Amino acid sequence: MAKSFTTQLLPSLSSKIGILQLNNPASLNALTLEMIRSMTLTLGAWQTAGVRATLVEGTPYEKNGKSKPSFCAGGDVKAVYLAGLAEDKAHTADFFREEYELNHLIATQLPHMPQVSIWDGVVMGGGVGLSVHGKYRIATENTIFAMPECKIGLFPDVGGTWWIPRLKLYSQWQNKNVVGGISNYLALTGARLEAEDLVYAGIATHYVKSNRLKELKQALVDASEDDALPKWGDCAESVLMSFHDHSIDLDASFLSKNRHDIDYAFDGKDSIEDIFASLESMGDSQFGQSTLKTLKQMSPTSLKVTLEGLKRGARAQTIGQALEMEYRMSQSFMKEGSDFYEGIRAALVDKDGNPEWSPANLEDVTEKIVDGYFEKLGDRELCLDAKTSAKL
Repeated sequence: MAKSFTTQLLPSLSSKIGILQLNNPASLNALTLEMIRSMTLTLGAWQTAGVRATLVEGTPYEKNGKSKPSFCAGGDVKAVYLAGLAEDKAHTADFFREEYELNHLIATQLPHMPQVSIWDGVVMGGGVGLSVHGKYRIATENTIFAMPECKIGLFPDVGGTWWIPRLKLYSQWQNKNVVGGISNYLALTGARLEAEDLVYAGIATHYVKSNRLKELKQALVDASEDDALPKWGDCAESVLMSFHDHSIDLDASFLSKNRHDIDYAFDGKDSIEDIFASLESMGDSQFGQSTLKTLKQMSPTSLKVTLEGLKRGARAQTIGQALEMEYRMSQSFMKEGSDFYEGIRAALVDKDGNPEWSPANLEDVTEKIVDGYFEKLGDRELCLDAKTSAKL
C-alpha cells in the first residue's frame, strides 16, 4: 500500500484517545482512497502507542449559511466510476482491496482499544464500513443511516454480508435476540434508518443527543487517563452507558411498527421473486406498495447478487472470509457493462435518476449470471487473516 497522508483525514491524540476526524465536508465526508490509506497507517501506529480508545467523527458541512452534521456519506464511488471508464484497473482494484483491509483492521482491533463512532448526521455505504465493525456506535437525533448500493448497481459491501445477516433485532437493554426479515429488508431496499431504528435493531449501541457530544468526548478523554483502569480494560464502556439516553422510544421506530409486514415479506425468502410475490400478496397495503416501488427501482442484478451474498455471508466463519468474498463480487461489478456504471451515471453524473439496467428484468438474471459474481480471482484474490472480532 502506498503511503498517503491527506488533509481529508485529521488524526490527533487527546490524552490516550486517538481521534480520527473525517474532513471532506464538500462531499459529506465521502471516503477517498487517500483517506483509507491514511486511516490504515494511523490505526496501525496507534496499536502500539498506548492509545486506550479510538474515536471517529465527521466534519460538519455548510448549507445555507448553517453548519450541518455529517459522519460519512459513503465511499467516493464517482472516482471509482471514472477510473473504471478510463480502464484504470489499478484504482478499481486498489480502492476496494484497501477499503476492505481497513474494515478488517477495525473489526479485529485489540479489545482494550475499542472504537467509538459518533454517527451524527449521514452514515452510508463506506461510512458504515468504517464504523459498524467497531465496538461502539453512537446515534443521535440527526442520524440518517442506509446501505443504498442496490440503487447504484452495486451491493451492500464493506462487510455488509457479515454484519447484516447477524443483526440482533432488539436492543441489548431489552435482553431479547429475535432475528426476522429486517436483514434482507435493509440490504435490498436501502431503507433509511433513524436513531430509534438503529437502537431497535442493535446496529447502534447507544443513543446520545447531539448537544451532549462535546461533554461525552471530554468524559472519554478523562476516562482514558484513569490510572486505576486495568491495563487491558475498556475505558469507554461505563462512560457511554452513563451518557445513553434511555428515553428513546424504540416502539415508535419504523422497523418496530412495520415488523410484522417486514418479516412476512422478507424473512426466510429464497429468492427475490419470492419477496416480490409476498409484497404483491399484501394488496393495497401501504408498506407493500411502497416497498415494491422501491425494489423496482433497484438493479435486478444487484438484488439477486445481494441476496446470494447475504446467504453466503451468513455461512462465513470469519469477517475475513466475508470480505474476501465481497472483493470477488466488487471486481465483477467493476467489469465493463456492469450495472454499476449505469447506476452511478444516473445518480451522480447525469443525475437523471433513470438508469437503464441490463438485464432489465429479474427473470433474465439467471443463476449462472449470479454465480459469476462469486468466482475466484486467482492471483488477484484478497487475502485476510482468519481472525475476527464480531461486534454486533
